[in-house]
Amino acid sequence: MSGLNASLGYFLSVVVFAVLVQTLLRKWPRFSFMSEFSASFMLVACWLEIQTIVEVGQWAGGLGQDVTVTMLFVLLLTHGVLCAGTSGNPSLVVQKFLQLEASALPTVLAVTAQFAGAHLGLLAARYYWSLELTDMHMIKNLMWRECGTSLLVSVVQGFFTECASAFIFHLIQLNLRRRSALIRVPLIAVLLTFFSHVARSYTSAFMNPSLAYGLTFHCPGFTFKEYAVVYWLSSLTGMMLALLLYMGHIPRLFARNLLYFQKTRFRVPKGDKQEKKKK
Repeated sequence: MSGLNASLGYFLSVVVFAVLVQTLLRKWPRFSFMSEFSASFMLVACWLEIQTIVEVGQWAGGLGQDVTVTMLFVLLLTHGVLCAGTSGNPSLVVQKFLQLEASALPTVLAVTAQFAGAHLGLLAARYYWSLELTDMHMIKNLMWRECGTSLLVSVVQGFFTECASAFIFHLIQLNLRRRSALIRVPLIAVLLTFFSHVARSYTSAFMNPSLAYGLTFHCPGFTFKEYAVVYWLSSLTGMMLALLLYMGHIPRLFARNLLYFQKTRFRVPKGDKQEKKKK
């Protein structure tokens, strides 16, 4: 129980820091892209601790799978509520760019801030483990350099797993984006928790390039390029396929609707048609 209490204290500290950054940035609208920094930091720093509980907590702290699934859902729900307007997910930022809802410079700044936040989240988690407040964290501190990768299948299998997961996630997210936050945020939290649980034996279905960077890119087993193909290229591919299916086209790339035929709203009166034929 002491390990769980220490983890809860860590979660609270990370959340308070992220909220303070969000509050301060509201005074400077020019630096609004930095909100993505705090959102990504919160997500990575807390998710790394949940990974620690998954890897070590069951036999070092007596914490079972039900605890980790519940904590992950609470994290995603809290993140969705406190980081409203931001995602901490580069794929969602690029999606807005492809939908012509954001220009190039803000998109680049937001994505850069997300990866910077993810890296800081990794550093914060490592520092917390180095304090060795509990047996669980002492063990994690000893083994963090040889951490277990989240990619447990081949690169090809991992690519298609992440691509399919991202496709379904983005398609649902696009359909929920105009719904009330009371409906959207819990459903997205449940969806992400479900994907993470189901795909834990494959890729963990992060569907978030900066989150994957902070959680598994530093682990041995695959090269940086292989990780990038599985967790970056696949997420963007799945997102673009979902956007194409949802809208029929990708506005930033081409304006013509490739999938859906759009009928004109206004009909020409029959009298006008007959006059045109006589002429």
